[in-house]
Amino acid sequence: MRMEMVSFSELVLNPVAQVKFVHTVASGYVTGAMFILGISAWYMLKGRDFAFAKRSFAIAASFGMAAVLSVIVLGDESGYEMGDVQKTKLAAIEAEWETQPAPAAFTLFGIPDQEEETNKFAIQIPYALGIIATRSVDTPVIGLKELMVQHEERIRNGMKAYSLLEQLRSGSTDQAVRDQFNSMKKDLGYGLLLKRYTPNVADATEAQIQQATKDSIPRVAPLYFAFRIMVACGFLLLAIIALSFWSVIRNRIGEKKWLLRAALYGIPLPWIAVEAGWFVAEYGRQPWAIGEVLPTAVANSSLTAGDLIFSMVLICGLYTLFLVAELFLMFKFARLGPSSLKTGRYHFEQSSTTTQPAR
Repeated sequence: MRMEMVSFSELVLNPVAQVKFVHTVASGYVTGAMFILGISAWYMLKGRDFAFAKRSFAIAASFGMAAVLSVIVLGDESGYEMGDVQKTKLAAIEAEWETQPAPAAFTLFGIPDQEEETNKFAIQIPYALGIIATRSVDTPVIGLKELMVQHEERIRNGMKAYSLLEQLRSGSTDQAVRDQFNSMKKDLGYGLLLKRYTPNVADATEAQIQQATKDSIPRVAPLYFAFRIMVACGFLLLAIIALSFWSVIRNRIGEKKWLLRAALYGIPLPWIAVEAGWFVAEYGRQPWAIGEVLPTAVANSSLTAGDLIFSMVLICGLYTLFLVAELFLMFKFARLGPSSLKTGRYHFEQSSTTTQPAR
């Protein structure tokens, strides 16, 4: 059996892809703005090229403020789209095991237990999740337990769809078989979840069905904590950039040493947030390579283990070289600063002429 894309425009223009694309681009803008903000702060802490550093600090803070607000707004939109079309991912991110009465509370922090399907500890904000995820006060956020009940039903329908597909592939021309398959084909992907446990989907045992049902949701704890790391970094960035922007508005750039240090030490925050966000996006869609269509477990290619090892070693080696080169250049030019422009106006250029008598 082979699956093929039938509409590139639907792939690119679906609402989830649009929101995530702009959200990702905006996060890149925040990363760049924070890097410039931090390096500018470092110059001011060192007392170097102060006028230049103030200008670059002001530009980074102003642009960064617009970028970080757009990331937060688009993140909220992404959460809304997720609640509409990726209910399992949303429930896993929030460790929502039960379907709460609307509007659902937001678990600020908790300790999810996958085996017991509960949270050992939870600090909650009433109503917040329901409003964010559904933008209403009367629409529930479906819990993982209820979703797994739905998934089990779809797995059983998928088994029937798989059996009907096998009949069609073997040459059956019975229109009743085709009509029945068409009515169930939307659940075929759920039936394919059983491929991980048995080659004969139609004859899966009850134990295999139950195991596939449990595996129809991702592991909750890694997703839950990665999302909170991303959000925490995002709001730390908002605080640093907003305070920096406030100092720009008040024309008091560089007066608060603690703010300059926060900007400098905050340089890694956007990278951490981006990596955590990538993990949430990719791990959160498991067990699917294509949502509710193609399970990851059967989305394999004809490559051998040796082919994969070779390509991974090659890619890791190549990108390690890129990383080393990038770090070398970043540190070199960050230390050199605007002196690299060779205008004769900046720190290292002036220091070489300080022993000459003034004219």
